Amino acid sequence: MKEVLPYITRSFYSMRWQDVLDIFVVAFVIYHFILMLKGTRAFRMLVGLVVIVLVTILSQWLKLQTLNWLFSNFWQMGIIILVILFQPELRKALAQVGTTPFYLGATLREEMVLREIVDAAHYLATKKIGALVVLEREMGLKNYIDSGIRINADVTKELLISIFLPYSPLHDGAVIVRYDKVVAAGCLLPLSTDPRISKVLGTRHRAALGLSEETDAVVVVVSEERGSISVAIGGKLTRELDRESLFRVLANLFLKNTRGRRPLWAWGEK
Repeated sequence: MKEVLPYITRSFYSMRWQDVLDIFVVAFVIYHFILMLKGTRAFRMLVGLVVIVLVTILSQWLKLQTLNWLFSNFWQMGIIILVILFQPELRKALAQVGTTPFYLGATLREEMVLREIVDAAHYLATKKIGALVVLEREMGLKNYIDSGIRINADVTKELLISIFLPYSPLHDGAVIVRYDKVVAAGCLLPLSTDPRISKVLGTRHRAALGLSEETDAVVVVVSEERGSISVAIGGKLTRELDRESLFRVLANLFLKNTRGRRPLWAWGEK
């Protein structure tokens, strides 16, 4: 320990600004790569690889020769294994970089997605057709996605309206939006048990509040009884929104201060 501390001190004082930049860039890439994998099967594989790394280090430290030989041979093919395991995620990340290389493109893409959701909600409200649209944020919603039917289609006004029409088999559940995709429809959401909720609110509003209490998701609710639009965020409900006020609420969450955070479409798959 006495030898380690002077080494760390010397290394710290000898660092160049290029070394600091290098560390920050690598940390940034690793952080966003982990976010992209969070909640996916690939993330579980990543956790497994971390366990293998720890076992490899432990086998070297304890001088377990057979185990060390086994894992050393495994890591000789490590790059190829990583490419095979994470091929879908790597392809998606490269596609995103290629299609939206500048942050302005990301902001415009976010705005288009929000406009489609707002226009759909406005149309459904005028027709008094109930709807639940969930916008995923940092926390993964995989458990709720798995309760519905996978769609993985572009977010459009027409698609959202068709899902919530009364004769659609998926109209009773929620739609979950991730990036610019409708990931799933007909999803089941947890109902809020807060006794303070107004008795005039129905199951959709309770489901919206329930999900917003458990996650950081934003839930847009259209009431079929009153033809009104509400938004649930953090266990609180903002009611009686028109088209423009709904867009302002969503824009404040997803478009404001974009320089300091990841765009909506860049959140990692969960």
